[in-house]
Amino acid sequence: MTRDGGSGAPGVDPRQLWLSPAEPRRGRRPGYTREAITAAAVELADAEGIEAVTMRNVAARVGAGVMSLYSYAPDKGTLLELMVDQVSGELPTTDPATGDWRADLRVIAQLQRALMLRHPWLPAALAIRRAPGPNTLAFLETALAALRPTGLDGAARLEVFAQLTAFVAGHVAHEIGQAAAAESPDRTAAEARYLAAVAADGQHPELAEALAAPARPLTPDATFARFLNRLIDGLDTD
Repeated sequence: MTRDGGSGAPGVDPRQLWLSPAEPRRGRRPGYTREAITAAAVELADAEGIEAVTMRNVAARVGAGVMSLYSYAPDKGTLLELMVDQVSGELPTTDPATGDWRADLRVIAQLQRALMLRHPWLPAALAIRRAPGPNTLAFLETALAALRPTGLDGAARLEVFAQLTAFVAGHVAHEIGQAAAAESPDRTAAEARYLAAVAADGQHPELAEALAAPARPLTPDATFARFLNRLIDGLDTD
């Protein structure tokens, strides 16, 4: 893909990205900052989707030349890294763990879901990110502390957090897609009729039994909580 819009470029070394000063070291001091550029990219993604985030579009949004942005982010992949970490700063990191790791994980997952619903491009961006920035690391510290009472070692706690984050991202992506589909009631009704016909054909007894079971609450919040409980209750900490 192109330097302007693609995410396949190698990007920068994480140490250079996160541990070096954000401002260019040579030339005339610009009238914008890395934070402003990242904020503009986040606003663009929130409004138009992640596909709209190109160096050209972001430059136009901040009133800068396209080439000047490359000293902050050499490619779209790096810009996405900056965007993910900036919105991760919205996650609270000051609440101490309660000692009830299951309850704490539920809170962490709900916070992640709320963040991803505010920024619908985030699940896709998380799938291609390379290295966590300072805001992401701060929230990770909170999550790992919450998992300490499990008795798992550090590597296993990292895996649990990764598993939880992947679940939330996948669920939110599905949730957003379902919400979009619900805007077409004719399509939804047609799909319901199709499943009813399949369940009645005698060839899918398992599906027929599932569809005949008592209905569960289908609100987005209730569905997420039910799926999340199954995930957390199934974690093996032995």
